[in-house]
Amino acid sequence: MLEDMLNYAEHIRARPVWQPIPNQVRSHFQEPLPQQGTALADLHQQFMHEILPYTVGNAHPGFMGWVQGGGTPVGMLADMLAAGLNANLGGRDQIPLEVERQILHWMRELFAFPDTANGVFVTGTSIANFMAVVIARNHFLGTECRRTGIAQEGRKLTAYASRGAHGCVAKAMDLAGFGSDVLRLIPMNAQFQIDLLCLAEQIEKDRAAGYEPFLIVGSAGTVDVGAIDDLASLADLAQTFHCWFHVDGAYGALGMLAPQIAPRLAGIERAASIAFDFHKWGQVPYDAGYLLVRNGQDQLDSFAAPASYLQRETRGMAAGSPWPCDLGPDLSRGFRALKTWMTIAAFGSQKLGEIINNTCELARYLALCIKQEPRLELMAPVNLNIVCFRYIGIASMKSMTTEQASALNNELLIRLQESGVAAPSSTRIDGQFVLRAAIVNHRTCRADLDQLLQTTLQLGDALFAQNNDH
Repeated sequence: MLEDMLNYAEHIRARPVWQPIPNQVRSHFQEPLPQQGTALADLHQQFMHEILPYTVGNAHPGFMGWVQGGGTPVGMLADMLAAGLNANLGGRDQIPLEVERQILHWMRELFAFPDTANGVFVTGTSIANFMAVVIARNHFLGTECRRTGIAQEGRKLTAYASRGAHGCVAKAMDLAGFGSDVLRLIPMNAQFQIDLLCLAEQIEKDRAAGYEPFLIVGSAGTVDVGAIDDLASLADLAQTFHCWFHVDGAYGALGMLAPQIAPRLAGIERAASIAFDFHKWGQVPYDAGYLLVRNGQDQLDSFAAPASYLQRETRGMAAGSPWPCDLGPDLSRGFRALKTWMTIAAFGSQKLGEIINNTCELARYLALCIKQEPRLELMAPVNLNIVCFRYIGIASMKSMTTEQASALNNELLIRLQESGVAAPSSTRIDGQFVLRAAIVNHRTCRADLDQLLQTTLQLGDALFAQNNDH
């Protein structure tokens, strides 16, 4: 098994990025509960023939669909070691928790957070953003709301993020009991950042109407185009209006590892909390999300819950308080910290920073190629590592309606993915359907981008000719 997976990583470029799942293969995973066991060697062969070839392919250098890291053999082996230990990191006095605390020390250093900061591993930034909303809620209303609920407070709270913010922020407001309508989505400027003037005006308007602003969410790498909000100015506004300042840095926050990118994140060190993923730009295998909170006491006040079966001691296995279960909703937790620690320790922050910067340089290269090709159109500024573009044809597409142009590019996207050569995704920019290439994988190089463009033009030209014939 180990040899097969190392071979898979070594020769992945020879495989298609993605391919459709045959109905026969899909049907093999719709069988009834087995009554008898199957030989492990047979199950391994089924994995090799029916599972390995039909994943979404984010380890492949041609995968540019979503912001998903490629992983490394180091992380894969660390996951094997962690699974062998089978440690539950909810608590107790055990060395795996010291490994997790090592990551906390490193993140305090990276983001210039104080020694009072706390952090905890979670599945991903969606959960980390939800936890940040809960902490901000309790900080603003007081911990009594954990018992009585927010309805008892009878106060009208509001939160703020840009229209480019990830949808999980609105979902977090829903899950935290506010309802997504409480989140004010602020327009973006020409750089796809939150419009600071509109934000200040909306806050003043809400205050005049009897609302209480309590949370401002800044984005460090928006999901559509990779824009970074003006975090320093957001920190100023949060301070002026006494709001909790949270940064959704799902992938962009780790840009702090790259000296070329870190200055663009100025102000992130002033956040009350930061959510981010090691499994994106950090190249750690899924899943390894993280929440860092400036004042660790706020995190403890929001999640710690005394229970007789979780009694703490100063000696024995029940020592070492506080435990991770005091910092989040999970009691049962895997050893995510090991693959993260081993990845950072094996490659070093400098190498990881170089990888991050390289993905941004590749994005700029792709954007330049698009600008030089009359059949393609760049649809948004390239902020970090995301390139949004569309095919516009040999002749002008001005005669096409928005719907027709979008339909052509939508079909082009599907054919690109089905080709197995490259796998971008899509989004909408100013109402236009566009192709979206997110370059995250450390394996991706210029040749992969050249192949993406070549295949895009070949398939696009064929589609364009087909449409004109009709």
